[in-house]
Amino acid sequence: MQDNILITGAKGQLGLELSKLLPEAILTDVAELDITNLSAVKTFVQNHQIATIINCAAYTAVDKAEDDIELAEKINVLGPENLAKTGCKIVHVSTDYVFDGLGHKPYEPTDETKPISVYGKTKRAGELAVLENASSAIIIRTAWLYSPYGNNFVKTMRRLGSERETLNVVADQVGTPTYAGDLAQAIYEIIPQIRDGQKTVYHFTNEGVCSWYDFARKIMELSELNCQVNPIPSSAYPTKATRPFYSVLSKESIKQDFGIKIAHWEDGLKRCLKEMEKTK
Repeated sequence: MQDNILITGAKGQLGLELSKLLPEAILTDVAELDITNLSAVKTFVQNHQIATIINCAAYTAVDKAEDDIELAEKINVLGPENLAKTGCKIVHVSTDYVFDGLGHKPYEPTDETKPISVYGKTKRAGELAVLENASSAIIIRTAWLYSPYGNNFVKTMRRLGSERETLNVVADQVGTPTYAGDLAQAIYEIIPQIRDGQKTVYHFTNEGVCSWYDFARKIMELSELNCQVNPIPSSAYPTKATRPFYSVLSKESIKQDFGIKIAHWEDGLKRCLKEMEKTK
C-alpha cells in the first residue's frame, strides 16, 4: 500500500495488530495526536500527507462511561467527526453496542440501532458524525474483541483460571468473540477497495455464536487449565451499564463486497493463544 495511512489508537488491541500488517503506517495514540482537537488533526494530516485514516481510538470503559459521559462523547463522537473532516478516506471501528440486544437473528448493518448504554449511544453518534462529514468512509462494527495485548476477556479468564478452582460466568449474553488479528487482516484487505465517495456500514466478527460462559469454557480447555466454569444469569452479575443480551452480527455484506473469508471464533482463539505463548 503506497499512500500514507494513519492509525489512531495505535497502542490498543486492534491498533497493535494493524501496525504489524502495515509497518509503513503512521501510528499515533493520545500522546502523539489529540483527535478531539480539530486544528491539531488537520495540521497533522497535512504535514504527513495522510490519504487514509484507520480510527481505532475509542473510549471503551463501558461501565465508567455511564458517569464519564463528557469524556466518552469527546473521544467517541468529536474525535471521529474531526478525523472525518480531514477529507481523507476513513475506516472507523464501531461496536455491537449500538443495538439493544433484544433481537434473535443476526443484526444486519442496515437494522435500526437502539443503544442502551452511554458507550453504545456515543459510538452510534460517532458513526453518524463520520457518515455526515467524511468524503469516503467505511464503518466496521465488531464485538467481543480480544488479542494478546491489553486487557480483555481471554487474558482475564486465563489469569483467573490459573488462580481459582471455580469461576462463575454469564451464560445468557450471546454473541461472537473476535480475534483482533482477524479484524486487522480484514481492514488490510478492505483499504485498497474503498471507492471514492463510498459511505457504508459493515459488520465483522469471527464466525459462529456462543455465550460468555461457552467462551470461558473453551479458553480453559485450550489453555489446559483445570478451572470449573459455572453458568450464571446476568442478574447474578449486575453491572452499571446494561449489556445487549443478543449481539450476533451478520457478516454477509462484508464478505460479498470485499471477498473476505472469515474464520470461526474457535479457530481465532487457538491462533491467539499460540501468539500469547510466543510473546510470554
